[in-house]
Amino acid sequence: MLLHDEIFEQPDVVAAVLDRNRSASTLAREMIDGSSHVVIAARGTSDNAARYAKYVWGTALSAPVTLAAPSLYTRYHAPPDLSEATIVAISQSGQSPDLVAVLEEGRRQGRPTIAIVNDPSAPAADLADVVIPLHAGAERSVAATKSYTASLAAVSLIAGLTELDSLPRAVERTLATEDEIASRVRAMGPIDRAVVLGRGYNHATAFEWALKLQEMAYVFAHGFSTADFAHGPFAVIEPGVPVFAVVPEGAITDDSMAILRRAADEGRADVTVITNVPETGLPSIATPSVPEVLSPITFIVAAQLFTLHAASVRGVDPETPRGLQKVTRTA
Repeated sequence: MLLHDEIFEQPDVVAAVLDRNRSASTLAREMIDGSSHVVIAARGTSDNAARYAKYVWGTALSAPVTLAAPSLYTRYHAPPDLSEATIVAISQSGQSPDLVAVLEEGRRQGRPTIAIVNDPSAPAADLADVVIPLHAGAERSVAATKSYTASLAAVSLIAGLTELDSLPRAVERTLATEDEIASRVRAMGPIDRAVVLGRGYNHATAFEWALKLQEMAYVFAHGFSTADFAHGPFAVIEPGVPVFAVVPEGAITDDSMAILRRAADEGRADVTVITNVPETGLPSIATPSVPEVLSPITFIVAAQLFTLHAASVRGVDPETPRGLQKVTRTA
């Protein structure tokens, strides 16, 4: 299966991003350091990579990060004042007109621009002062997998994080758990709806896992911040609504686990956790130990495998999701 093959290419893709973008990432980091804030334009899966950047660049570079509202640029013709901002586009294709419009406005206002793209000849790259190619190769399946992990790796590299060299091996070890993941999915049986939770660096992972469940397995899944979920959406929990979560070992472990145990006890929810915490007391998919800031890269690989097998259990072909195409152009 093409999609399965692309999921398994990710150790090499992550290694290529890290090895081949060191100089460009340094330039990008200097741009961000010289700005008061960052504005990121992204859509779909890349929007979730931007969520990750919001936390990583916020902690590592002390940079306030906002996500652009492209309709302000293309539909309402009211672009904001971008003074003192660095403008970043994250996109697999680099072709969507609304993302290109954000970069064009950034250049018009004299702001530095960065493009994180899989195609370095794309229109978004042409408008960027610094280009970070994802080196993911052709991604022929509609659902983005390797280009997403490559985007996370690029964001981490720009942040100047340590321990990055351990990532390709950690992704390999995650892929080696496929049989365990497939067995767990088969035991659950077909699902048609789910809640997906994550917080902090893994806020992005919750939304990306939910997106993959939607487009690959036709599951009506909704991503939430674990903290936000406790403020109201918790009321949707009931038997038959599985709760999937990503919980790293780190700053948010205890609070997140407490909310998940409450969902299992009070809501009688079927909870499954992707985690590198040794003992959770909940049904868990174990991933390698990595720093919390890098856990989204291993966690999403486990979630991709989970979703691939969930699609199989539902009898859905994840290679050809209905109503979707590889490059989506919005204006």
